[in-house]
Amino acid sequence: MREALDRLELLVVQDMYDSTETAQLADLVLPAAGWGEKDGTFINSERRVALIKRVARAPGEALSDFAIFRLVAQYWGCGAPFDRWTEPARVFEVMRELSRGRPCDFSGIPDYRALDAADGVQWPLSAGDAAAPHERERRLFEDGRFYHADGRARFMFDRPRPLPEPTDAGFPLLLLTGRGSASQWHTGTRTTKSSVLSALSPSELYVELHPEDAASLGVAAGERVVVESRRGAAGAVVVVTAAVQVGVVFMPMHFPDTNRLTLSVFDPHSKQPAYKACAVRVVKAQRA
Repeated sequence: MREALDRLELLVVQDMYDSTETAQLADLVLPAAGWGEKDGTFINSERRVALIKRVARAPGEALSDFAIFRLVAQYWGCGAPFDRWTEPARVFEVMRELSRGRPCDFSGIPDYRALDAADGVQWPLSAGDAAAPHERERRLFEDGRFYHADGRARFMFDRPRPLPEPTDAGFPLLLLTGRGSASQWHTGTRTTKSSVLSALSPSELYVELHPEDAASLGVAAGERVVVESRRGAAGAVVVVTAAVQVGVVFMPMHFPDTNRLTLSVFDPHSKQPAYKACAVRVVKAQRA
């Protein structure tokens, strides 16, 4: 990813923080307001369109997404399509119109104020719908009709495929990556900046090995090893545990070095990267 970003003529990053890895590579950083520093709407994972209310002024030159979009469009000479974006309530009206007739239709929400009165409204809610905006919860597809011409559901099947990178004699172990601490989130872009959260999570990268694999490699708990894949290597401390199977090792994804081992392969349907499994070998670290 770093190599790809380095090839760009101009990298513009919009973020609340200028200390993220991507922002550090940027040619231009657009400081953005955070939660509680802007007004507007959002749609959460339960399909609820709700309001954000500003409770504090954004620091320095930080602006809301709404204001940044307008300014970028203006300076690019394409500001006309954003003429109606005079305030968050007007943007909501545009969104409401665009949703009409779509699966996420919420054209039945009367206006911006209704979102506040109902404490958020779930889509779909088309104009003239029998459901009322104040109804708290409505299950999607509860009426048994789905988004197809005949209203029926479609089951999609795909043939199981082997892992894109199976183990072999050179790389005999299967590396699994995942969440290793309840105190860290993803790659720790923000959570590692918290002294409290950092104190509750491991301070250095570790690799979990089954006791049989640890014995065959001649390593013990607490020893330093190097985990190698076809793409890179990462130093780690050994944790011996039967929580992983023989032939499988686990490393937490919160450390950048872990992700340098993984594959650049994507699922053909969801386009999600195959970060979860790849072939590796574990060798003892050389003493300095």
